[in-house]
Amino acid sequence: MSKIGRKLITLASTKVEIKDQEIHYTGKKSSGVYHLPKELIAQVQDNCIAIVPSQEGKDSLRLRDLNCVWGLHRSLLANAIKGSQEEFEKKIKIVGLGYKAAVSGKTVTFSLGYSHKKVFELPNIVSLDIDKSGQLLTLRSTDKMLIGQICSNIKKLRATEPYKGTGVQLTTDVIARKSGKAKSS
Repeated sequence: MSKIGRKLITLASTKVEIKDQEIHYTGKKSSGVYHLPKELIAQVQDNCIAIVPSQEGKDSLRLRDLNCVWGLHRSLLANAIKGSQEEFEKKIKIVGLGYKAAVSGKTVTFSLGYSHKKVFELPNIVSLDIDKSGQLLTLRSTDKMLIGQICSNIKKLRATEPYKGTGVQLTTDVIARKSGKAKSS
C-alpha cells in the first residue's frame, strides 16, 4: 500500500462533490475540478476524502506503479483542496547592489545588473507584494504548482552566483558558496 496515498485529505470548509472520476471542490478562495485516473476511486468519509485503488487499477498495474500513481494523485488533490481554502506563499529575495524589482499592475520590472531591465508578466491568479527596498518579493496563489513555476522562472532571470551570493533566490534556498583565489606564500 502507498504510504502517501492512504492518508486522508481533510476538507475543513471545502465543499466536495464526486462524479465518477471527477472531484468538484469549492472553497473560500477558489473552486475547480480534479480528474482522477481510472485506477483510483475517491470516497468521502467523515469530512475527509480517501483515495483508494480500483479493482481495474489492481489488475492493470504492478503494485509499485500503482503506489506511485496513487501517492501522486493524492498529493495533487490535497494541494488543490488546500489551495481552495487558503493561498500558498513563497518569498524570493534579490541580493546585490542596485538589484531590485518594481511592480505595476501584473507587470514586474527587474533591475538585475544587466544593461537593460527585465520585464516579467504575472498570471491573474498570482499576487505579488514587494517590500520598500524592492529586494524581498512575496508571491501568493491558490495553485501550488503555478507559484512554484513562477518562482523558478523569476530565479532564472539572474541565477545566484557562488562567490558573492548575488542574484535571485528563494528565502529557503541554501547557496553553496565557493571561496575565491587564495594567496600562495
